[in-house]
Amino acid sequence: MNTHPNWATLTEDREQPWKTLSSRVLVDGFRVVLEDRVEVSGGTETVYQYRPRGPRAVFVLPVTDSGEAVLIRQYRYPLRASIMEVVAGGVERGEDLLTAAARELKEEVGGTAREWHALPGFYPQPSISGVTFYPLLALGVTLGTMAHEETETIERRVVPLAEAYRMLDAGEIQDGPSSLTLWHARRLLKERGLL
Repeated sequence: MNTHPNWATLTEDREQPWKTLSSRVLVDGFRVVLEDRVEVSGGTETVYQYRPRGPRAVFVLPVTDSGEAVLIRQYRYPLRASIMEVVAGGVERGEDLLTAAARELKEEVGGTAREWHALPGFYPQPSISGVTFYPLLALGVTLGTMAHEETETIERRVVPLAEAYRMLDAGEIQDGPSSLTLWHARRLLKERGLL
């Protein structure tokens, strides 16, 4: 698998228009939250709370040889609701993106893929978070036993690709990163004659 050309552009600008005057940790641990006092253009000072750049996640649209999308229905505590999503998960420190994607595919839906395609990466909430998301299309997926984490409530849903895209177009896939992953995968799926 080659990386997508835009992945190399997901970096900090050389020159920063805002100057950090002070910084403190509001939340430490797995999801760090900082509060910085900054000087913006014109000398105005403000306080900014955010998750710093660094954390990464992968999003995977698995597709079987018979043209089925493998989605998940997952309970999301902040929403107090179960929603449809693609396979996803955090990239561990020092972990290769493809290794993380293959690990999440195996854990969440019991899948392995024959072929991987990188899709354009993106920032999910750039106003409050420096997290970067890397979506991939996994083709030739075979399914086996799932290995969910103890804290996950996940159902595997295997649907024809046309149904997955009907759901996307109807607004039934309400997770933003999953929707964008499906949207970016559509062109390649059409080129391959799968959609």
